[in-house]
Amino acid sequence: MARILIMRLSALGDVAMTVPVVTSLALQYPQLEITVLSREQFRPLFNIMPANVSFIGGQFNNKHRGIEGLNRLYAELKPMKFDYVADFHDVLRTKYLRMRFAMTGAAMEHIDKDRKAKRRLTRRDDKVLVSLKSSFRRYADVLENLGFPVLLNFTSIYGQGTGDFKLIEPIVGARSEGETWLGIAPFAKHKGKIYPLEKQEKVVAHFANRPNTRVFLFGGGADEKAIVDGWVAKYPSLTSLIGKLSFDQELNVISHLDLMLSMDSANMHLASIVNTPVVSIWGATHPYAGFLGWKQLPVNCVQLDMSCRPCSIFGDKPCFRGDYACMYDITPEQVIEKVEGVLT
Repeated sequence: MARILIMRLSALGDVAMTVPVVTSLALQYPQLEITVLSREQFRPLFNIMPANVSFIGGQFNNKHRGIEGLNRLYAELKPMKFDYVADFHDVLRTKYLRMRFAMTGAAMEHIDKDRKAKRRLTRRDDKVLVSLKSSFRRYADVLENLGFPVLLNFTSIYGQGTGDFKLIEPIVGARSEGETWLGIAPFAKHKGKIYPLEKQEKVVAHFANRPNTRVFLFGGGADEKAIVDGWVAKYPSLTSLIGKLSFDQELNVISHLDLMLSMDSANMHLASIVNTPVVSIWGATHPYAGFLGWKQLPVNCVQLDMSCRPCSIFGDKPCFRGDYACMYDITPEQVIEKVEGVLT
């Protein structure tokens, strides 16, 4: 039986985007033993996989840190005798591991990130505003170059269903007949991807008062928890899930939502891989860069048509204008209308 190693170490959203591709590969090539290498904290993404998929969790802050750590990791991986190495990341760590595996004779391919096209998409002047290849397709191309073309055919990590509700009911409570469940994930890593919190609060307030609707708020860390706790104090019908769920439980809860309202962030991708529709808000970044969630609809993206957009692939660059108008000029009413249009 042939063996393939697939490497994607970070970030959470990008690793989540491997799930439809890995699942499709596993189902279409049941004779192939597939090992996914990523960070240990992302293991829950791969807990429910076809039997021919296994997961190796790298510990890059300690055990596998630096060259010595990577050599230790390689020593752990080498006995598995991989025939193929698929690098979905192409960063220094994975390039080093590829170099080591080259000595074993394994066939190797790595992702083409097409950085030139992304620079043309995000440069300040003379933008080339065209839709680029999605990350899903870029991952699949790596596999095809190794001799494993895949038809990307995926619904959810839970198959055609949802997570086991009994496992989350003690935390979220029972669900009333006909009740709408809306998730709101108001945060992202970079300012260019966060809808202003004062505007977000108006959106949150609207849905907190929506009849027969429960609103669940997602986030992490002390700062985000403080913001969300402030909203819950004002609007007691809200339910904060920050700090209350394991990763497995979070995926389970999201699978039971009718809709997730998210930034261009990991929560968009977590919702996507459990077959939950998403309304996403885009500012400095743009769906054209190829990072829209699995089977998410472009029509459900809230964004403004501005000549300076997009200015960044990841939302981490300073605003050209200095005012983040791409986010601040989106009105709460626009977001509410889009969400209501999906829910009704």
